[in-house]
Amino acid sequence: MTLSDEEFREEYKPLHIPAHFDVQDTQQNKAIYALAQIGEGTVNSVLKELETLQPGIVNEQLTALVKTTLADLFNKGLLKGEEHNGQMHYNLSKITEANDGSTRHE
Repeated sequence: MTLSDEEFREEYKPLHIPAHFDVQDTQQNKAIYALAQIGEGTVNSVLKELETLQPGIVNEQLTALVKTTLADLFNKGLLKGEEHNGQMHYNLSKITEANDGSTRHE
């Protein structure tokens, strides 16, 4: 199936990272927020952070959704990830340190 330009832009738009945790937000946004809070982690560490943010939230359905969401975002190139010991470790690949290099080539 070929996507129209508009469909492509919608499907691959930059990832929105919520500024704060909102219990009324979508489960996907909650998962993205949790990943942003921990910086890098597995599905299990994202679920642990979600449980900290909203006790009682984690169940079988949410576990499946977080696993699928993170894998889909990774496959679209919207998340970075590396496999360690058989588990995928996801991150948002945010720049956390200022560039101290020069732009001039000498």
